[in-house]
Amino acid sequence: MADDLIKTGAIATVFGGSGFLGRHVVRALAQAGWRVRVATRRPDLAFHLQPLGRVGQVQAVQANVRAPNSVAAALRGADAVVNLTGVLTETGRQTFEAVHVFGARAVARAAHDAGVANFVHVSALGAAEASPSAYARSKAAGEAAVLEAVPGAVIMRPSIVYGPEDQFFNRFATIARLAPALPLFGGGETKFQPVFAGDVATAVARAIGGGATAGATYELGGAETKTFRELMQFILDATGRRRLLVPIPFGAARWMGATTEIANAASLGLFPPALLFTRDQVELLRGDNIVSNAARAENRTLDGLGVAPSALESIVPAYLQRFRATGQFARQEPA
Repeated sequence: MADDLIKTGAIATVFGGSGFLGRHVVRALAQAGWRVRVATRRPDLAFHLQPLGRVGQVQAVQANVRAPNSVAAALRGADAVVNLTGVLTETGRQTFEAVHVFGARAVARAAHDAGVANFVHVSALGAAEASPSAYARSKAAGEAAVLEAVPGAVIMRPSIVYGPEDQFFNRFATIARLAPALPLFGGGETKFQPVFAGDVATAVARAIGGGATAGATYELGGAETKTFRELMQFILDATGRRRLLVPIPFGAARWMGATTEIANAASLGLFPPALLFTRDQVELLRGDNIVSNAARAENRTLDGLGVAPSALESIVPAYLQRFRATGQFARQEPA
C-alpha cells in the first residue's frame, strides 16, 4: 500500500500537525506512504517534522482555521484530510468555540468544497452536547459540524493521550517534584483509559487508508482502565517519590480552579502551566473517560482498526525518568 501511495503522490493535509499528537500522526502517515502537507499557523516552527518522512515527503504550509481562505489553499489538490486542531484551555482568541467548532466547520466545509470525502476528525472521549464542561460541549458541536459538511467523515474520540510531550503525566510528575502532595479531585475515583499517541496516530493512518467505516465514531482507549488515584500512584512509582494523595471534593476543586484562573490572568499568562487547573477541567473529571460498551460491541475501538493498545508500563516510565530525584541510572530510595 505504501509504495502505491508514494507512486501516485497521494496527499494528506493535516491540520494541527505540528502539535503533540500531530507529530505522531505525521510520522504514521509518512510511514504509510502519504505525502503529508502540514497546515499550521507557524510553518517556521514545524521544521522538526521534516525528518519524519523521506526527503520532500513532509511539507508545512501556513493555514489558520479562523481564516477560511488559508484553509481552502491548504486543501488544494489533497486526497485526504485529518483535523487535529484543539486546545485544552482557552487563551485569547484560542477559545473552544473558535477552535473546536468554528475551526472544525471551516475545515470540513473546505474539504466538501474541494471534493475531499476522505476525512478523519479527532475529537475527545466524553464529547457530549449536554456535558457540564464547555470543552466537551464544544467537541460535540465540532463533530456535528464536521458530519454536516462531510457525512462520511470518521470521528475519533481518544481518552487521555499520553506520550513524551503529554500534558497529563508530565504535569502531575512536575507537581510531585515541587509539592508534598498530589490532589485527588472528587476523591480520585474517576476512571480513565489512557491511550498512547502513537496508537492514535496508527488508527488515523488506518482510517484514511480505508480501514474504518465511513461516518462512524470510534472510541480509542488504552490497554488498561485506571482510576485517577491509581494514575497518581503510578506516577509516584515511576518517579520514585513518596507523596501524600489528598482527596479534594469537587466543590473545593472548583474553588481551586477559580483561584488559579485568576492568578493566571493576573500574571498575564506567566502562571506555571503545571499548576493551572480550570473550573472546566474540574467538570471534565466528574465523569468517567473510558470506552463505552456500545463501541466495544460494534468494534468501534482501536482493536476494530487493527491496532493493539500499548501498555502504560511499557512507555510512560521511560519519559518520566527525568523527574526522579537522583537521575536515571543511580540506585535510589523514594524521595
